[in-house]
Amino acid sequence: MRFDLTDLKLFLRVLETGSITAGAAHAHLALASASARIRGMEDALGVPLLQRSRRGVEATAAGRTLLHHARLITQQMEKMRADLGEYASGLKGHIRLLCNTSALTEFLPDALAAFMATHPQVNVDLEERLSSDIVQAMREDLADVGIITDSVDSSGLETRLFCEDRLVLVLGPGHPLGKGLRRNGSLPFAATTEHDFIGLAGDSALQQFLGEQANRLGKRLRYRVRVRSFDAVCRMVASGAGLAVVPESAVLRSRDAANVKVAKLADPWAKRRLLLCMRGYADLPGYARELVDALASFHDTA
Repeated sequence: MRFDLTDLKLFLRVLETGSITAGAAHAHLALASASARIRGMEDALGVPLLQRSRRGVEATAAGRTLLHHARLITQQMEKMRADLGEYASGLKGHIRLLCNTSALTEFLPDALAAFMATHPQVNVDLEERLSSDIVQAMREDLADVGIITDSVDSSGLETRLFCEDRLVLVLGPGHPLGKGLRRNGSLPFAATTEHDFIGLAGDSALQQFLGEQANRLGKRLRYRVRVRSFDAVCRMVASGAGLAVVPESAVLRSRDAANVKVAKLADPWAKRRLLLCMRGYADLPGYARELVDALASFHDTA
């Protein structure tokens, strides 16, 4: 049984992306070459490593075992690169970071930019996902560091506070839900589900999360328009096109903050903390630990 580092990295990328095609692209291999390598690994072991379906690929029991060891080996290689970084030019560290919508749009840009400015030899692969999916990915060793809300079960993972933020309801000046609403008043999310929403374009983790909350109420949200930023969401709300649920920080920095009415959501899940999570801080490469430290301290200096 002979697996080289290219095989192991390919296997990791395939399971991270859920697709042999996407995994091959991330590993910079042709699809035919990637497929041949996966078949060769399965032939060498005599068992299937991947379960293939229309939705993509998942690891079999043997595949999960290989995944665990592949992560350990590649992490050890990353640690070696970090230790040798002072002596060998051109060697770079690589961190896979998963986060939710609020972290990606409201807090990470400044915090991550500050870290990367002082760590030019570190590359960060950043991906937006639901907090529940991030926790699952961390438990399966598919990422180094995650940023999640404290509303999900993170048992078995180490966590540190990244920042605090609240989801709020944003209403136009003449919206019926705003009539009679006192300053700093609150409304339950259930009161919004019969109204038109303004949301983010694409497969936003926040929109998926709000959709799940609506499903629990037996409702389905109606999006009248989807735009590409929270600032644009607030602008559309101010124009009277619909209402929106956004991070409070996004409203505060919006150019249309004075033109909208903000109400707190009475639901417990709206008030949340964003947490850094990892399988084990001590097991991370040195530069990944430095990223965790930098992000954990950023909310104290911001």
